[in-house]
Amino acid sequence: MDHPNVRSLHHRPIPRTGGLAMMAGITVAVLFMPLEAWFWLIPALILTGISLLDDWWGLPIGVRFVAHLTVSIWLCAGLLPGAGWLTWFALALPMVWMTNLYNFMDGSDGLAGGMTLFGFGFYGFAAWLADDTVFATANFTVAAAALAFLLFNFHPARVFMGDAGSIPLGFLASAFGLIGWHSGLWSAGFPVLVFSPFIVDATVTLLHRAIRGERVWQAHKSHYYQRLVRMGWSHWKLALAEYGLMFATGLSAVIGQRLGPSQVIVVLAAWVGIYAASMWTIDRRWATQSGCFITPSTCSREREEEE
Repeated sequence: MDHPNVRSLHHRPIPRTGGLAMMAGITVAVLFMPLEAWFWLIPALILTGISLLDDWWGLPIGVRFVAHLTVSIWLCAGLLPGAGWLTWFALALPMVWMTNLYNFMDGSDGLAGGMTLFGFGFYGFAAWLADDTVFATANFTVAAAALAFLLFNFHPARVFMGDAGSIPLGFLASAFGLIGWHSGLWSAGFPVLVFSPFIVDATVTLLHRAIRGERVWQAHKSHYYQRLVRMGWSHWKLALAEYGLMFATGLSAVIGQRLGPSQVIVVLAAWVGIYAASMWTIDRRWATQSGCFITPSTCSREREEEE
């Protein structure tokens, strides 16, 4: 059961076993795929098992980090056997961050499930356009599992995915992005733009907390999506708004694969502006609603202390 804590936006205990069902469905589907699919499924299942233990009893941060880093290096070494340890480690670090930020962003009904549906759906669409039907099927399988999960997770949620779902899904988001890039299906920036709704929120929030001298690994509810709910947005309104954003970033990423370098720069610059304007607006409204008119970061910290 997921009991409410300082990070939570829900107010009653809710089962967090949805991730087990999702990973079970993905595993069954892989039985009908070529053996190469086990290359990415085995490390994902290892993370599922470790994260299930964390859901039950809580594991030390160091244990979880070592596990995330080990399976990420394992995948990088298998994908690029001749690259060497330095390259494997350099590629594994952003994979570990993606693995964890997916968990950070799993805090509102329908949010992480929606990102999984749209993110892997656009991965699959791009792979299909590149005539790699096997990899497209793998991505569509993950998206299909997310769609089924959303039937039970959209507000009011009856089940959460838990760490046993969010951690392996975050790993697969980065692993599939790397596999697609290595296979020449898309550019290195494609997966970043597809999953940018999660990447931008989590990364900027972490930087804000680090600058304020806070313990970035502790539970909190200062992500932008969490602040929107705390300022009065309903879970369904937030989910639908995020779905629109996810669809837009995914579609622009697919279109960007067929544009020239100068046009891609324009697209990326436009998204940087959109994210910057959106976060600035939320920061200012949060500061105003908090009743203080200093920096939004300080307002966020003071309001959390009051609550």
